[in-house]
Amino acid sequence: MLFRMKTTQAYQDYMTDALAAAKAAGEAEDVPVGAVVVAADGTVLAVAGNRVERDCDPTAHAEILALREASAKRHNPRLSDCDLWVTLEPCAMCASAIAQARIRRLYIGAGDEKSGGVFHGAKVFDHPQCHHKPEIYDGIKAEASRQMLKSFFARRR
Repeated sequence: MLFRMKTTQAYQDYMTDALAAAKAAGEAEDVPVGAVVVAADGTVLAVAGNRVERDCDPTAHAEILALREASAKRHNPRLSDCDLWVTLEPCAMCASAIAQARIRRLYIGAGDEKSGGVFHGAKVFDHPQCHHKPEIYDGIKAEASRQMLKSFFARRR
């Protein structure tokens, strides 16, 4: 289920943090995607950018790294009172991890027609085998995310 929301300044700030992590990832020659895990009280538990290339790890997506850090801080693999902010629609692997972590709300910047796993491709949360589906909000600072990705890939070509 897709929800639309009136964005508050705090919500914009969380996506700004995710965009900053994405920018840092891009500067380190990783695909510029960033993620932020926020507790129900507004505490930022984790901020991460992609590290696939730097770590030589195909699972080092921003979402996975942020979920790992937040879970470690909480000493709990379930983050059911937490929200995840990500600059790009999560892939199927990350969407599955989000379900496993039982993230309460997922806030997405830009959609990903090629590799997305939420609205495109696998549509992980729509599968009957998916045991948890977060509330989903999309389009938050989407143009900034799209432009960062477009610039990154233009430089690489």
